[in-house]
Amino acid sequence: MNRVSEAVKHDHRELEEQYNNILGSSLEDDRTRWQNRFTWELARHSVAEELVVYPAMEKHLSNGKEMADRDREEHSVVKKQLYKFQSLKATDPDFVPTINALWKDLSQHIKEEEERDLVALENSIQEKDSEALFHSFKRTKMFVPTRSHPSAPDKPPFETVAGLLAAPIDHLRDLFSRFPK
Repeated sequence: MNRVSEAVKHDHRELEEQYNNILGSSLEDDRTRWQNRFTWELARHSVAEELVVYPAMEKHLSNGKEMADRDREEHSVVKKQLYKFQSLKATDPDFVPTINALWKDLSQHIKEEEERDLVALENSIQEKDSEALFHSFKRTKMFVPTRSHPSAPDKPPFETVAGLLAAPIDHLRDLFSRFPK
């Protein structure tokens, strides 16, 4: 059975791999490709969590609103860092310090989410509900923006509307961006 926590954790491992690929690449073109992939994945992941996982926490956990609000605040910090990072060239002197600062905050958020938030959510819902959230999370990622938009709303329904407006522009931009082969 597919559980929502598995989908979220899978994304976290992919982001970590992409971060390591960015730092491990010595060629500008490779760094740019991994930068685009990291940006694409993190933007989609963050919005899908905000639209699917956090509302489920609010619904099923007695302290879910506080947990979700804290996670949204952490996302806000990361989105601002990602917004800066996504516009940098791989040769920019701020490129590595920016991704390192972003990863420092993101990895702390990931640790807390995996050790506390997802465990609490999974313990409070039935397997069939977790599987439904898993599929919703995966589907949502197909339709959301692929770039960071830190000034956009971070709660449904306004985030949904903003995402539907921004996503086509981001997807068009993706057609002209280089990604890892």
